[in-house]
Amino acid sequence: MATYTEYQRASMFFDAKDYAEAARILAPIVDKEPGNRAAVELIGRAYFHSAQLGRAERTFHRLIEMDPANAWAYEALARTLERRNRAEEAAPYRKLALAMGGETAGEIEVSVTPVNLV
Repeated sequence: MATYTEYQRASMFFDAKDYAEAARILAPIVDKEPGNRAAVELIGRAYFHSAQLGRAERTFHRLIEMDPANAWAYEALARTLERRNRAEEAAPYRKLALAMGGETAGEIEVSVTPVNLV
């Protein structure tokens, strides 16, 4: 039950656009329950939005390993690689996402604060 409560708390921080705090709350959940796809996805999104792109990339790779049919995860990984100036690497993931019926992401808001850069 504590995990669910913490997940809900992290979701509230995510919705309030405090992505770094959401990731901080989610990290122990993901460590404790590595198969919790909802937590893995949300922490990946939090990492992406807070410009923690290395962590986002690793997390989206992990999400794809957990759920190879998740078109959204392929698109998220493609967007992350593009933000890291690795468009050539992103292209196959984008094609896979589209082939699976996923949609390409539009503009994504990113929140970067000094705390995120530490």
